[in-house]
Amino acid sequence: MKKSIIYCLLLFAAWACTQQKEITKSQTETKSITIDSTEYEITILDPAFDRWFMMRYSPVSDRNNEYYRMMNERGISNWNQYFTRGRYSDAISTYINYNPAVDYGIEVNRRLYYYFMYIEESFRVPLLR
Repeated sequence: MKKSIIYCLLLFAAWACTQQKEITKSQTETKSITIDSTEYEITILDPAFDRWFMMRYSPVSDRNNEYYRMMNERGISNWNQYFTRGRYSDAISTYINYNPAVDYGIEVNRRLYYYFMYIEESFRVPLLR
């Protein structure tokens, strides 16, 4: 009798473990599909920026994504500090929600970097220094 109870418990434990593996596997697959389909876009509402960007940007002087990410972290840190303190309110009127752990892609990072350069040049706001 004891052997049959132990055998049933072992069989039940093995069954319970196999069900857990299948549930974990299906959750992982769903998560990876969601991450792959995420795309980011940046919208700059300043009409003078597009003309400035076309005059300054050159594919020859393009840098890698890591450079843009590093510089954007510095620029966003300064931007958000100026916004919370109320400094340079003629140029900085919103808070930027930027997560450095997220890879936004080189297009978004490049455009944001050049926007910071535009603000520095046009309004004399030290963002990237």
